[in-house]
Amino acid sequence: MRIQITVVIAFILILFSGCSNQKESMPVTGLLERVAPEFSGKILFEEITSPDGKDLFELESAPDGKIIIRGNNQISLAVGLNHYLNYYCNTHVSWFASQPVELPETLPDVLEKVRLEAKVERRFFLNYCTSAYTLSWWKWRDWERLIDWMALNGINMSLATTGQESVWYNVWKEFGLTDEEIRGYFTGPAHLFFHRMSLLDSYQGPLPHSWLDSQLELQKKILARERELGITPVLQAFNGHVPREIKRLYPDAKIAKLRQLEEYDLYRPRILDPSDSLYPVIQKAFMEEQERLFGTDHVYGADPFSETKPQSWDTAFLADLSKTIYGSMIQNDPEAEWLQMAWVFYFDPEWNNERLKAYLRAVPQDQVILLDYYCEHEELWKTTESFFGQPYLWCYLGNFGGNTMLMGNMQEVANRIAYAIKNGGSNMSGVGSTLEALDVNPLMYEYVFEQAWESNEESAEEWITRWADRRCGYEDENVRASWKILLDQVYQYPARLGQGMLTNARPSLAGHGNWTTTPHIDYDNAELFRAWELMLQAKEQSRDAYCYDVVNIGRQVLGNHFQVLRDRFTGYYHQGDIDSLKISGERMLELLADLDRLLGTHQGFLLGKWLEEARAFGADSAEAAYYEKSARMIITTWAGEGEHAESLNDYANRSWAGLTESYYAGRWKMFVERVNESLEKGEAFTDGDMLDDFVEFEGNWVRGDRKFSDQPVGDPVSRATELMEKYREVILKTK
Repeated sequence: MRIQITVVIAFILILFSGCSNQKESMPVTGLLERVAPEFSGKILFEEITSPDGKDLFELESAPDGKIIIRGNNQISLAVGLNHYLNYYCNTHVSWFASQPVELPETLPDVLEKVRLEAKVERRFFLNYCTSAYTLSWWKWRDWERLIDWMALNGINMSLATTGQESVWYNVWKEFGLTDEEIRGYFTGPAHLFFHRMSLLDSYQGPLPHSWLDSQLELQKKILARERELGITPVLQAFNGHVPREIKRLYPDAKIAKLRQLEEYDLYRPRILDPSDSLYPVIQKAFMEEQERLFGTDHVYGADPFSETKPQSWDTAFLADLSKTIYGSMIQNDPEAEWLQMAWVFYFDPEWNNERLKAYLRAVPQDQVILLDYYCEHEELWKTTESFFGQPYLWCYLGNFGGNTMLMGNMQEVANRIAYAIKNGGSNMSGVGSTLEALDVNPLMYEYVFEQAWESNEESAEEWITRWADRRCGYEDENVRASWKILLDQVYQYPARLGQGMLTNARPSLAGHGNWTTTPHIDYDNAELFRAWELMLQAKEQSRDAYCYDVVNIGRQVLGNHFQVLRDRFTGYYHQGDIDSLKISGERMLELLADLDRLLGTHQGFLLGKWLEEARAFGADSAEAAYYEKSARMIITTWAGEGEHAESLNDYANRSWAGLTESYYAGRWKMFVERVNESLEKGEAFTDGDMLDDFVEFEGNWVRGDRKFSDQPVGDPVSRATELMEKYREVILKTK
């Protein structure tokens, strides 16, 4: 009997030991060890069952001082962890791996048990464009942090396009295309997002094998980690985009040239008609190869139009088109769900409700998911009968091209999300962000994803007060007041397509050079200066997040003031006042130098970091130079020179150290000198006179090899304080 009891006790000990190890090996435990290793073993996780199927988490202190977080899955547990870090530890986990997680020395108590539920089932993240404007040169360290950030913010569905060129390479090779034809079909790395959206082929190709190999392995790591944490990766399906050389192998295939982007005629993609018998053959080959390499989670992105038009607007044609595309998916995966961007339905007014309804209702109910792409500006669900009953997600875009502008309509976003959840119909399936780049307004994205959960915060004002606390690590009335000004004055307006500070625009006497660099602001820059001044009065100024904010706000203050200086310069030119013109031009260039020095104090604003990360992908010096050119181009000329110099030039403009001093200030210096010379000689100067000079300068910069620092120089707070005092009088007296 004693032996039997001993055996039972031993069995129980083994059982509990196994349970303990299972808890310790939960994926969220690994997340904790990555973002807050100091708290490892002090925060414990337990899985619980949700009574109504909704995601939920609980948070409370244990008698021994440890923190217990419970949740119904790994994502819910991660959200619980983030809630604790944000609201009890006054800390912030950035989506950038280079920005540290700064924690309190002791573990704060949870005085009252917290239990919160998710309001919506799905929380989506990323955009095809993000892969170019932020993620192009990221390696596993960067992706690991971003995936952790996604889990912490409750994201359970994410676009996963990395490495898909390796899938297509194998598919097209099997169809009979040569290595050179396939790699020449792909664009260079920074333009692959346009290729994946079926908008551009071959530009900056052929794509090196080193890129294909590195991205394939990177995607495997990304998918493994996302699945481990409970994030559903959205892989791709065939949408008709084919290499032009496929016509050599299938001369009778119904293939048409893209109807848009005539200015890029040499690079315009070819689209296979879905009614062609070759279409399901390619779909089958692609989906099988993708599953072999990456597995599947049964959700597939396929956007046949992106920013293009269908071959016909006939409703019967549109219905047959979507029915055929979806049919080709389920032939290979009976569980397939089709995810589509709704951007084109906003972008192209020819998509009226009759056409859209025919297109969407041809797909079986609940098998197509729409991303209502730009809801902070225009909510399509309100004008399309909630997408005619098909599931959709309310999405916040917030950034185009990585433009470094302080923007975001916080309270309106919260109001719109709450209204959509309540009134958007049973097919309102979730919220998301379709940002084009990770940008200088990180609070907006975390705010959006908090709206997907119950919260004790009742207003944007209360939320931003707590945001202020975790940026500096404690309650500081000056920092809180600074963020209150930002909320009331700046974070009232949605991000707009084609934004940029005038510092980043092609120089001109009036206007702003190109549609991609509209510097308009809706607030008084003196109010933003006041927010900057208050921020710099914080008692404790060491946190990296705080230093980032100090630089970020100062960047916008100086950039806004540059427009005042340019307008004065123009006034002196028209008055014929050469002495004042020269002094005014000097002040413009001086501000650009000051701005660059401020940006150079924080690693979040460094051109050198971007370029060095690109070069690191090179297998040799020639490849490193190729990647660097791609990285230089996408943030400046976008697509080269000559006939391509105008359309998207400066679309991805951003205020970075090195870029400001060498590229933007370089153009403005040329401009100031030419205008001075024109006035001295009595010759008329008009905007446009220097276009050829700018194009030449920009091309030389893209092809250049000058090195820029990838490490910050100087103290952000000291530099910001110096510049605040320098510009105080001229900004505050400006009306």
